[in-house]
Amino acid sequence: MDVALLEAAWGELVERGYADLTFDAVATRAGTSRSVVYRRWSTRRDLALAALRHRTAGDPAPAPDTGSLRGDLLGILHAMTRRTDVMVLLGVQLGEFYRETGIAPYALREHWLGGGGAAVVEVVRRAERRGEVDPSRVTPRTLRLAADLLRQEVTTTLRPPSSQAVTSIVDEVVVPLLTGGKQPVTAQVTAHRPVPPRAARP
Repeated sequence: MDVALLEAAWGELVERGYADLTFDAVATRAGTSRSVVYRRWSTRRDLALAALRHRTAGDPAPAPDTGSLRGDLLGILHAMTRRTDVMVLLGVQLGEFYRETGIAPYALREHWLGGGGAAVVEVVRRAERRGEVDPSRVTPRTLRLAADLLRQEVTTTLRPPSSQAVTSIVDEVVVPLLTGGKQPVTAQVTAHRPVPPRAARP
């Protein structure tokens, strides 16, 4: 029953926002009574937080290891786009929640990052060891930048970021900032073309 109630609460939050979240609406959506909801969560604040934790639960995916900072960051941001509904909810639908509880949006940041924040730190440190990143450019703010730009894209468009938008964030902003514009050291790969057979002598 708890899962059904939390799914119902999440649906209400996404569709109506926190300002219109009621125990009656959640109970109706879950096919039960208001008292059943109230016995588990005595305030709508607690219910909303429980629904958010339920929606974002699960072990975070491991940081990708593509061999390049660019490839790793693209992998992380594309994974984060699967939480677009969470980003929209936290950025748009919870205004009344923040006013009522005094909780700042930043305090809920990890719910939409889904482990992405820790993954960014890991791939940047790995790129430092490869000599791909300028250590003097690695700060708490630059480590947050990729996720913050992705969140801004979502909350201004209210839809999942396109692949082009994700690539633009990585290629035009984050990688140049962290690397200082230097090119990563990559192995030179020479393409071999097949040698055409010699023409037969007449």
